[in-house]
Formats: sequence, structure tokens, C-alpha cells
Amino acid sequence: MKTINKQSFALPASLLLGTFGIFCFDVNQANATLLISNSGSNTITIFDEQTGSFLGDFTTPGNGGLRDPDDLTFGPDGNLYVSNGGSSALNLFDSLYPNDSAVLRFSRTGEFLGVAASGNELIRPYGNAFGPDGMLYVSSFRTNQILKFNPTTGEFLGVFASDNNNGQGSLNGLNGPNDLLFGPDGSLYVTTQGSANDQNGDLDYLYDSQVLRYSPEQVAGIEPTTNPSVFVSQPTPLPESFGFVSLLGLALAPNNDIVVSDFAGGIRRYNSAGNLVDIISTNYTNTIYSSNFIGNLTFGNGAFSNNLYVAGFDFTQNNIGSILAFNGATGSETSFTGVAFSNPNLVRSIGITAVPVPEKSTLVWSLITFGALCAISQKKRKNKFMPMSN
Repeated sequence: MKTINKQSFALPASLLLGTFGIFCFDVNQANATLLISNSGSNTITIFDEQTGSFLGDFTTPGNGGLRDPDDLTFGPDGNLYVSNGGSSALNLFDSLYPNDSAVLRFSRTGEFLGVAASGNELIRPYGNAFGPDGMLYVSSFRTNQILKFNPTTGEFLGVFASDNNNGQGSLNGLNGPNDLLFGPDGSLYVTTQGSANDQNGDLDYLYDSQVLRYSPEQVAGIEPTTNPSVFVSQPTPLPESFGFVSLLGLALAPNNDIVVSDFAGGIRRYNSAGNLVDIISTNYTNTIYSSNFIGNLTFGNGAFSNNLYVAGFDFTQNNIGSILAFNGATGSETSFTGVAFSNPNLVRSIGITAVPVPEKSTLVWSLITFGALCAISQKKRKNKFMPMSN
């Protein structure tokens, strides 16, 4: 593993609002903290993106029925939407199959605000995203559907798309949908695992793992969603993987490239035409084959919006998680060249998002209100780093 060099990966001071207080910051360099969902501990944790330091739990573990959290998305209302519950492998017809599949809504301070999406064949939600219409789109992994909800009322607005085969899969179809991403032109991109349910309710892997694209016309309802285009065909497995591909996370780069994480290992970057631009190794354990799996990914904010952050975990070490950071979203294809922040508070980490920077007016208000506190803190910090007299 590469040695962490905090000076070479310097990031601006983080701002954390809520139960953990308000830190002093510079208006021009205020940046987001990171939230990570841990499917192995039913928690959402907060980390300083500059140092990788654990800052506490975002909300009380299990709050609002939080279980097996996955994708994290900040909505237009400033609240956090969390994909929650269900099972990715248990037989659908099993009487013990959990019925808690939902998207939960939390305030920025971790207060549970209610259920934003549930029912209507939403089973094991993975990705969630807000469309150009302001509505919440959710991928239902076990039913091979993308469902649409009113995020405020939780009202079900219909099935946006499906595999057109009752969850049993179809060629180049919505087979095991994972993450969702709306592009600048209004297109919807979806990663698929390539899985489907057999007639007995068991999960099977019959299809390719791909990135599908629904056109702006399909998103707007002008054209049917029965035939999405294949934006990325299943790529060749990376040498660090165990010989399989499972495309998972999606993120939009500052230059509008589409960045895709592979659960089996690695990150691939594609241009707007779907052509491969770059590959980044995520084998932070430096093992052959890689002993770590990779979750979702996000870009930072502000002056460091080019930095890429990725969630991952080591399945040989009790699924202890790590945050991977790539300066400028670049790295080597053959060896891990980023920075890895591993922490026991991360357990099977999957979802990750950067907390949006508050509006400038909020920053100014905070500076005025807590100016005295900041001055005291800065004075203490200055004294702390003054050399001791002999």
C-alpha cells in the first residue's frame, strides 16, 4: 500500500454542520466532508476528506430502520436520500425475505425525515438519483426495474423502465440494475450487474455487466424505455480481479466524462461517446488477486472537485473498509497509486458522497456568528505549533 503523504494530497479544511459542531473555515476554501454507508454495520459515517479522520456517525445506527445502506444522494432539497434494506441474494420467495426495502430521507444533521420511496415492487434498492423533473428514480435490483417516486410525499409515480421480462432478464436489458446517473443532456445512465431471477426466485448470472443509456426523449416520456442503448459493453476483466466484471458506481467528472467503478476491482473512465479513456487500479491491498472489493465513487467539491473518492473494503480482513482518494482522478492501470484511508469504523463500505458546500450566505453567517470561536481556536492552534522554549 502506498504510504500516505498528507502534504502531497493536501485538501482544504472541511466543514461539518450538525451534531458535531461548526468548524472554522475559509470562505474560499470551504469543502465537503465525506459520508460513507457501511452495509456491514448498518451505519453512515462521516470522514474528513483532507485527513481521512473519522468524525463520527452521521445518524444513530439503525435510525429510521437503517439497515444495509447503499447509495447516498443529496437531493435538491438538501436532504440525504439513502437506499436501504432488502437482500441481494436471498430467495425472493423465502418467507424470511426482508420487507424493509426503501429509500430513507435524512436531514443534513442526521435527523430521520421519513420514507421517500417504498413498496410497488421496490426490492433491494441500489442506485437512486433525481431526474430533470425533480422526481426520485430508484433502481430495484431484484425486480430489474427503475421506479419513480415523488420524494416529498413518497407517492409512487410508475415504472420508468424494466427488463421487459418480469425480472428474469433480457439481452442487453436492465439486468440487476445498480447505480443511476443523469447526464448533462438529461440522459439516464445505469450500471447493470448482469443478474436476473430464475423462476424459483433465486439469483442467477446470465447476462453481461454493462452501462445502459436512456435517451433524453426516453427520460421525458416521449419515447418508450423498452430499448435502452448499450453505452458500455462488458469490458475485459482487469488483471487485479478474480476474472469477473460487476460494474457498480457512476460519477460525472468535471469534464463530463462518465467514471465507472467495478466491484471486482478498478475504475474505468469513458467519454460522452462511450469510448474508454482511462483505467485506474484500486488494488490498495497490493495482493494478487486483489483482496478488496470496490463500491461507489464521488468527486469532491470546490477547488478540489477533480479529486475522486471511492469506497472499498477488504474481504480477507473482516470487511474492514477504506476510502480511496485519487488526486486529479488519475492513477496507474497496473498498480494502486492513490491514497487509502482504512478505518475500523468502515465495515463493508459501499456508498460514498461528498457533502455539498453550503451557500455563500450560509458561510458568511457562520463566520459572523462564530467569529469569536474561530478566533479562539486559531489562537490555540497558533500556540500549539509555536516551538517550545528551552
